[in-house]
Amino acid sequence: MSVDLRIFVEPQQGASYATQLAIARHTEECGFSAFFRSDHYLKMGDVSGLPGPTDSWVTLAGLARETSTVRLGTLVTSATFRHPGVLAISVAQVDEMSGGRVELGIGTGWYEREHQAYGLEFPDTRTRFDRFEEQLAIISGMWSAIDGDTYSYNGDHYQVLDSPALPKPTQRPGPPIIIGGHGTKRTPQLAAKYADEFNVGFSREDVVKAQFDRVREACAAIDRSPDDIIRSNALVVCCGRGEPEVARRARAIGRDADELRENGIAGSPQECVEAIGRYAAAGSQRVYLQVLDMTDLDHLDLVAAEVLPHVT
Repeated sequence: MSVDLRIFVEPQQGASYATQLAIARHTEECGFSAFFRSDHYLKMGDVSGLPGPTDSWVTLAGLARETSTVRLGTLVTSATFRHPGVLAISVAQVDEMSGGRVELGIGTGWYEREHQAYGLEFPDTRTRFDRFEEQLAIISGMWSAIDGDTYSYNGDHYQVLDSPALPKPTQRPGPPIIIGGHGTKRTPQLAAKYADEFNVGFSREDVVKAQFDRVREACAAIDRSPDDIIRSNALVVCCGRGEPEVARRARAIGRDADELRENGIAGSPQECVEAIGRYAAAGSQRVYLQVLDMTDLDHLDLVAAEVLPHVT
């Protein structure tokens, strides 16, 4: 088994920049390959959400200057939050600030309530997918445009005229683009056309495998090698040295240990290794471990010491 493990957090549930910096640095110190965060502006569920949301790309810009090796990115930026030209600039700038360690996870957006709470337009599903596709075209087009050339795009939702397509990111032709989701038609097609990585979140192994297969088929339809796209999934992690520790960590995030065993990476280190192995058998090359208690840095120490060496 050879699976890349990354740490993934949900700061909208209640986390300051200082809290995110602490866990990002610890992620780096523990030897995980990347630190990713969600891109949400409103809490979910029965939590306070205090001190309130932090902007993902502002946060990642800060982390870019306060870490040195760990890769940084979003799962996932909502295409409804920012215009594509602005997002292309922001991500390219953070990429330069990090020395080329940034990845862009991007999707259509789904959480209507956060759009209402912050005055953001939330169109119907088809329109969101149409805008998402145009954003992918514009962002990748700007980043890959030849130095000194201009870039133009005339879409139904966005128009770009003679853009200098600057700044260029440090990574060329651009930071890796991550697309994910459970859509059975347009999502795999967009992944085949634009993605460097395809991610399936919070799903059983059979669901993950079926979605990977759809992306393979979409790649074949456009004569792209499916091996060009990294396959990944995301799951909550809840690891403990014994059952009391597993149960304590589950309670801390409002979950049940047995339920997490069914729907996440949970239990003893050996159980976690076995769970990751099942996803590797389904085709996953990378697993994002969703850490919901961002203050429990000992949790990362345990996973790094007793899980990471057995899966990478």
